[in-house]
Amino acid sequence: MGMSLEAKYEEFWRQAIKQLNDVVKATGLPIAPDEKGQYSLWYDVRELRLRFSISVERIKRFFEGLREGKIYATRCRRCGRYYFPPQADCPYCRVSDMDWVEISGEGELLTYTVINTKPLTFSHYPDYVVAIARMREGFNVLAWLRVDDPRKARVGMKVKLQVVKREPEGYLTYEFVPIE
Repeated sequence: MGMSLEAKYEEFWRQAIKQLNDVVKATGLPIAPDEKGQYSLWYDVRELRLRFSISVERIKRFFEGLREGKIYATRCRRCGRYYFPPQADCPYCRVSDMDWVEISGEGELLTYTVINTKPLTFSHYPDYVVAIARMREGFNVLAWLRVDDPRKARVGMKVKLQVVKREPEGYLTYEFVPIE
């Protein structure tokens, strides 16, 4: 069995810190080219690691929906505003009177960007597209856009929000897929 993802991160950091130390010794500055050699990047010499947990008890239905292959938003019963990702309270009405609404998933691409300089925790993925689409229900969603070639992404294209299993992590999430 190969190295775990966590072990790969640790090895990456060990190598990166060694390389950074070599660069600082040689140049006096923590500046080095990015992995593709296109840009000079400033590397902070301090390490910041964050691990956190947050309660999702009041929006647990969203995660249960993903397990069922459904995508839910919440809608305020008083003002009718939709929230995605779902939230338990309406900041406009200041109430906790929300309905769970399964969304159609149909939308139109408003904008997108191709991510080719990735944070370390996403470095194991090939370049990917992050997009914003206006959903049929009238709100915007930010998600990855599944295309085999980023040049196929077009503003105005019809997309469908679908539940997917993100690998190698193995968790359920959602992403856009183009509608032919």
